Amino acid sequence: MPVATRTARGKRAARKLALASSFCALSAQAALPQESQWAWNRPTLNFMGVPGIVDMPSAHPSRDADIDLSLSMLNGSRRLTGHFQITPRISGVFRYANLDSYAGIDEYYDRSFDLRFLLAEEGPTAPAVTLGLQDFGGTGIYAGEYLVATKTIGRLRATTGLGWGRFASLGGFANPLGVLGDRFETRPDGPGGVQGTGRLDAKQWFRGDAALFAGVQYAYSDRMVLSVEYSSDDYAAEEENTSFEHRSPFNFGLSWRVGDRMQLNGAWLYGSTIAAGLTYTFNPRTPNAYPGGFDRAPFPVTPRAPGAANDLGWARQADAGAILQDNMQRFLEADDLVLEGFDVAPHTARIAFRMGRQSGPAQAVGRVARMMTNNLPPSIERYEITLVGHNGLPVSTVVINRSDLEELEHAPDGAWQSFARARIEDARDLPPAAVARFPQFDWRAGPYLEASYFDPDSPIRLSFGAELSARYEPRPGVVFQGALRQKLSGSAGDLPDSNSDLPHVRSDNARYADQDSVTLRDLTAAKYFRPGDDLFARVSAGWFEPMFGGVSGEMLWKPVDSRLGLGVEVNYARQRDFAQDLGFQDYDILTGHASAYWEGDDGFLYQADAGRYLAGDWGATLGIDREFDNGIKIGAFATFTDVSFDEFGEGSFDKGIRFEIPLSALVGQRTDTTIARTIRPVQRDGGARLDVNGRLYTQVRNFQQPGLQSDWGRFWR
Repeated sequence: MPVATRTARGKRAARKLALASSFCALSAQAALPQESQWAWNRPTLNFMGVPGIVDMPSAHPSRDADIDLSLSMLNGSRRLTGHFQITPRISGVFRYANLDSYAGIDEYYDRSFDLRFLLAEEGPTAPAVTLGLQDFGGTGIYAGEYLVATKTIGRLRATTGLGWGRFASLGGFANPLGVLGDRFETRPDGPGGVQGTGRLDAKQWFRGDAALFAGVQYAYSDRMVLSVEYSSDDYAAEEENTSFEHRSPFNFGLSWRVGDRMQLNGAWLYGSTIAAGLTYTFNPRTPNAYPGGFDRAPFPVTPRAPGAANDLGWARQADAGAILQDNMQRFLEADDLVLEGFDVAPHTARIAFRMGRQSGPAQAVGRVARMMTNNLPPSIERYEITLVGHNGLPVSTVVINRSDLEELEHAPDGAWQSFARARIEDARDLPPAAVARFPQFDWRAGPYLEASYFDPDSPIRLSFGAELSARYEPRPGVVFQGALRQKLSGSAGDLPDSNSDLPHVRSDNARYADQDSVTLRDLTAAKYFRPGDDLFARVSAGWFEPMFGGVSGEMLWKPVDSRLGLGVEVNYARQRDFAQDLGFQDYDILTGHASAYWEGDDGFLYQADAGRYLAGDWGATLGIDREFDNGIKIGAFATFTDVSFDEFGEGSFDKGIRFEIPLSALVGQRTDTTIARTIRPVQRDGGARLDVNGRLYTQVRNFQQPGLQSDWGRFWR
């Protein structure tokens, strides 16, 4: 069909469907009473993996913190999409698409990012309104912007949108934003190609022709939704490069919800093809079917008999302290906690412990406090409970009165009242060390799995093998650790040689991965200590990671009651041999960063690092993470340095998505295993930072007042 004819018909069809969707909504309002919104407790997802109708977007957001993982398949294209509702109004999208015979490549892989902003929530009369940027940081295959409104009336949802870019490729008309200036009337070409991946070309946004799209959805039941839409996307790129055919702008779809987490999609698209999709929804707030978990019950508070607090006869017994310490050590071990120090006086007890396999610091403090009521004499009223980090750093001390525990254990608002009455102080010193605690030695043997993602020739490359690791702590704060690996199989070493113009600090990863003999992954010695009030310090030396070794020093200022932390790190790094034995190459560099950390509301964590990176470039890294009460953390980061986009190469700048999932949050049982991954669209040399184990902020933050306060709801669990 000639483009001019298709465009003219598209304009007429868009107007008709927009009028029809409005008419249907008004008719439904007249015919149906306002009923419960059970059918719309969350939006359907379209074939682009975002809230939408069939292939076009709609305005409603997903539920706060929902993660939607979608796989869509249609003729010539497959799309894998991750959609995260970052806040109730903002969501982000990462999409990985595979197209047949696109741009002269048999199997073409494309990466893209979206952002969606809810401008207005749906009201009794007003629609929900969302502004979206699609493929704003990729090669631009799907690039487009839209403003969309959606209204729900009973079982019907009507959507009308205005689109630019790809959303205006069919039925386009003069840009209404042209009234703001001539620059909006023409859409400039984007950077395109892999060299353009990641560039934020804002000069394209909302430029050029605009077009209307519209659709209507009908909730046949609480599980089934029927949809029809007019699409303003002409799929010209797919028609030109794949076997896809665009015969009609109308799409017809069916969505079927399986339980609360899965959605199946089927559709007849563009008059030519059948499409299918599957979406799985995961919310970090409720990751498993057993929110309470399978944790063992805590010890109850043992109340004192009247007048018992005045009995100090125990204090005259010479071995009383040793007996009480032994009792506490046995109680802590039974609950996977580690006694670090203990001291008693007639009216005060000091205890220090490490978390072990406990996942919540406030929950652990609550359990230790109740154990103390079971084991310590009634005259001891004041409990000073010190939280010690994994590497022996004393972080904070929670001061609790025994009488408050006795009063509040069964109070309706006992958690809040116990927090209000407790005091959280800085902890520089430990009570005397528990006798048989040090030295400590631990080792593990098991499999390892490493992955690299988004190579143009292969979506994922894996390396699998066996790892033997060991950790030795002769006294608190002094740690020796290391790991040996034997690769058994893998394809990470099949990557092409680096073509980077920068020093190959990361892009020679394939040469490190392509080793069949035993390799030394890391071998370090570290000292952790408290040089002053609110100060934490670390000095490390050795082979830090497969690619670099050297010497590293770090200082962190983090007051116990502050959301702000400031740090500085200086490293001398030397590049290791590809064989990953004890040898080094000629390349060495002095790197370092100044860092600022801020703990925001709703679990948001903000971090900014500025300094010199491994390739000698100077710049800054900005990171935002959201952490949930169960320890699941999801975030993203971007690094901008004085390396130009062209010199950096594919990807334009370093960026990525990262997540941490404690296995306990999924299985409901205690385990110290955490699944942690950083996913970069591409790994290059610019913006590369030394990987040092045991950085201070992550060891300190959860044990101070802001972290304990957010976790205090678990104090009585």
